[in-house]
Amino acid sequence: MQQSPDVSPDLFWQMINGYQATEIVKAAIELDVFTAIDNGAATAADIAAATASAERGCRILCDALTVFGFVQKIDNAYKLTPSSAFFLSKNSQAYLGSVTQFLAGPAIKRGFETFADAVRNGGTVVKSEGSVDPESPMWVTFARAMMPIMMLPARAIADILGGDTERPLKVLDIAASHGIFGITIAQKLPNARVTGLDWKNVLEVAKENASKFGVADRYDTIAGSAFEVDLGSGYDVVLLTNFLHHFDAETCISMIKKCHAALADGGKVITLEFVPNDDRVSPPREALFAPVMLAGTPAGEAYTFTELKSMFEAGGFAHSEHIPLPPTPQHLVVSTK
Repeated sequence: MQQSPDVSPDLFWQMINGYQATEIVKAAIELDVFTAIDNGAATAADIAAATASAERGCRILCDALTVFGFVQKIDNAYKLTPSSAFFLSKNSQAYLGSVTQFLAGPAIKRGFETFADAVRNGGTVVKSEGSVDPESPMWVTFARAMMPIMMLPARAIADILGGDTERPLKVLDIAASHGIFGITIAQKLPNARVTGLDWKNVLEVAKENASKFGVADRYDTIAGSAFEVDLGSGYDVVLLTNFLHHFDAETCISMIKKCHAALADGGKVITLEFVPNDDRVSPPREALFAPVMLAGTPAGEAYTFTELKSMFEAGGFAHSEHIPLPPTPQHLVVSTK
């Protein structure tokens, strides 16, 4: 049988073996290989000595990292690419290695190991570890692991609020997690007072970070479910960062209405989400967030801007602005009361 040159199994092999690449990169981060190379370890023997590993193991690992594009190999010496040096060496303030604890951790994996069942069910079948379970320890893991990757969106949100350092600014950060969104605002605007809302155990991480970044004296907390607790009132800004995607549209609208009531006149809700185009298959990273929600939540979704705008209109907001945040796959939606 003659095979068309356009027919290839390469995509299938790449996808079905994808878990291998994940584990290889996780191993490199666990062993701190990228930092070792950044510190001058060049050969497999050098890297083995720096990471207390076998030379053969380091050679095979670093060759794989070369194939993936994380390092360059010249003769028998390895060198980091600029991106690897920036994001994967602990010498960099932009180090992202901690995110593997959540993104490649057991809670997320469990959802994908039962993905066919999630498709049949129309939502996660992993009830005890689903992402909307308030008692799930995954949220403390998330708070401790994911802060570095949220620094760029956090700075973008703070920049949107401008440089007015005179007018008092009252901010509510819903599902605050690590707290970096509100904390960054407080750092940029010394007139801002932030209230972080999350489960009690998660708020301990946010309070630690508020102290670390020097804004603890302007950081308050509310413990509990955002759907159940009294939010307070008179806020100038409410942050809904990576929150709405966990729920169906009706539940999202109920939360949006509650935020609307908590805002002062002219206040804003700033929403951070993965926002695919209306076709739901582009851009790729935004579109591929929908399977994450299917695997991990009962009814969550990667909502389009058209859908988010409609939800905010139903919640009482007449105007919403869509702001993509390249090079990240996340987008802001700024809705004004």
